[in-house]
Amino acid sequence: MARSQQTYSKGEREKKRLKKQEEKRKKKEARKLSSNENPQGIPFAYVDHLGNLVDTPPDPANKIKVDADDIILGIPKREEGDREPFDPVRKGKVSFFDTSKGFGFIIDTENNEKYFTHVSGLIDEIAENDSVSFELEKGMKGMNAVRVKQI
Repeated sequence: MARSQQTYSKGEREKKRLKKQEEKRKKKEARKLSSNENPQGIPFAYVDHLGNLVDTPPDPANKIKVDADDIILGIPKREEGDREPFDPVRKGKVSFFDTSKGFGFIIDTENNEKYFTHVSGLIDEIAENDSVSFELEKGMKGMNAVRVKQI
């Protein structure tokens, strides 16, 4: 005699699925009934003269008149006097330098950032606690100090 193909767990899952489907159908019918009894329409949100969202229409006496020609779209053009001169040379202090391995770190005096430097980027020989001037260049793992000169 052959066994039934439906196991206990399959039957339980089927009952659960049918129960869920029935609950969904009941919720849908309840929503339909509530929307027919209380039609509200589309809710509105207004913006008052201060720019806040409110549910009541704003007072026309507080309305501000804006001329369309005064509105500027886009970014204003830069003038020659607007640009600040950019000096790529920075000043710092050598916090660590290993001459045998040929690398070290320089701390920028402006923002206290630590930058890696390699012997290939040195102009003068440097040692720890030396004041130096340098430029920054993007390296593989961040910004590197290059063209390092002792002050």
